[in-house]
Amino acid sequence: MKNAGVIAWRELRAYFTSWMAYVVMAGFLVISGFIFYVILVGLREAQMRWVFHNMTITLLFVGPLLTMRLVAEEKKSGTFELLMTSPVTEAQVVVGKFLGALGLLAIMLILTFEFPIVLMRFGEPDMGPLLCGYVGFLLAGACFLALGVLASAMADTQVVAGFMGFGLSLLFWIIGWAADQAGPKVGEVLRYLSFVTHFEDFGRGVIDTKSVIFYLSIIAFCLFAAMRVLESRRWR
Repeated sequence: MKNAGVIAWRELRAYFTSWMAYVVMAGFLVISGFIFYVILVGLREAQMRWVFHNMTITLLFVGPLLTMRLVAEEKKSGTFELLMTSPVTEAQVVVGKFLGALGLLAIMLILTFEFPIVLMRFGEPDMGPLLCGYVGFLLAGACFLALGVLASAMADTQVVAGFMGFGLSLLFWIIGWAADQAGPKVGEVLRYLSFVTHFEDFGRGVIDTKSVIFYLSIIAFCLFAAMRVLESRRWR
């Protein structure tokens, strides 16, 4: 997958040649910092469980913003056909673009390491839940990015891709809300499909294999669907 790595590096550099990366990173850090401060002052505990839980809400916006241009912009600018006629496969294109966005999300997450440093300065936080929280946040973020890549592959413009990505992300965020009214069996399915349900274990400091498999399955399905969309466009 050498070509995928080349595409990922190109996409990561492209973020920093425009205002997009800086605006999204600044907004994410400001909101995350505010959440950290409010919860730390309110709870007066050296833990980040509720910080991570509230930070995941920002992914509803961060995911679509980072991914809406990945494929849709290629179509609008006319470079999509050129990309598809180059010696790369649909899988390499989709995976490469996904990894580029994931790389930027990882950078944003690394910049929040100052929060645990503050906690360690004024208290003795349990590092287990902290590490689990970061792992869970990265997995959840990767799911939102995968949904965004799929939306960008399906849409022809950035705006449409952004709204589609936000809609899909919001659906998986709130789908568990209807569980209590849907009956026991359907409700159980809805809870299982909810991103929130699976993230709760990470916030408590537990890495549940079922939750990891769920996130990885969503990522794989979305990327596979995006590959099929690009493949259908190649032969139009």
